[in-house]
Order: sequence, then C-alpha cells, then structure tokens
Amino acid sequence: MMRTKRENRGFTPLEILARNKKGDSCALFLTGFTLVETMVAGTILSATVLVVISISTMSLRTTRLNRQYEVAASLIDKQLAMIDFVGIDEFVDIGQMEGSFEEIEPGYHWEIVTEYQEIDALYLVTITVRWIDLNRPCSLTVDTMLDGDSTYIELELETEESMDTSGSD
Repeated sequence: MMRTKRENRGFTPLEILARNKKGDSCALFLTGFTLVETMVAGTILSATVLVVISISTMSLRTTRLNRQYEVAASLIDKQLAMIDFVGIDEFVDIGQMEGSFEEIEPGYHWEIVTEYQEIDALYLVTITVRWIDLNRPCSLTVDTMLDGDSTYIELELETEESMDTSGSD
C-alpha cells in the first residue's frame, strides 16, 4: 500500500514516521528540541532583548542630554545677542554678570566673565551655562572676543581738537 505525503506526517510537524531499510513505515517517533535546547534558546533570546532595551535606554538618555546642550547653546546665544545689543562697554558698566533661567527645565544658571585685553577696547567674554541632569552637574562654556568703543578714536579726536585750539591762536 502506498502512502501519500499527508499520511507520512504525524499529528504535529515534530512527529515523523520512521522507515525501515525496505521503506516500510515502522513506528512513530517524536522529533524536536529538547528541554535544554529550548532553555538555551530562551536564554539567548532574553539576553538579546536586554541588550536591545539597554541600547534604546542609552539612546534616549543621550538624546535628552543633547537637547539640554542645545538649549544651553541657545541661551548663550541669547545672552551674546543681549550683550551685543547693549554694547560690551555698557554691559561691563551695568555689572550684572550672572542669573538664571528658571522657566526652562531643568533650570539653567548663567555666568558671564569679561576680561579687558589691553588692546584698544577688546574684551574676552566667557559665558558659562550650568544645569543639573539626573543629579549630575553639566555645563557649557563659550569664549568670544567683543570689541567695545575704541579709545583710539577718542584719543585721535582729542589730538585734533588740541591742534585746532592751538592753531587758532
């Protein structure tokens, strides 16, 4: 009697009919994975899932920190625009060199240090923005040079005025 492919399979895909050397079917054998093989595969799968979750968490943390650095850079740009609008000489005279942006999470604190460079009216301006991220202090510092009102022009005007007064006598 000839059997079809459908009859050669057992109840589940893991069951097969064994054949003897003559090609007749003898007995039904169960094949498949053992308990140890299944547990090893489960362990490997679990480890893979944990690695993927760890990478995703690290990626989200890095994204949040990068966003905070972008906000800090934007705040530094805002402070520089304000200094440029007021003028570095007026800003140094006003004297407000620190403050905070409490309305922006996680709360940023800024500090500005100016240093006269002994070259005409050139100032080294250092702006630092600090904040706390997950109980860890972070900061971003920017240095730039700003040119104030030139003392050379004032000196030149005084020299011309003194020449005009002495020449009119």
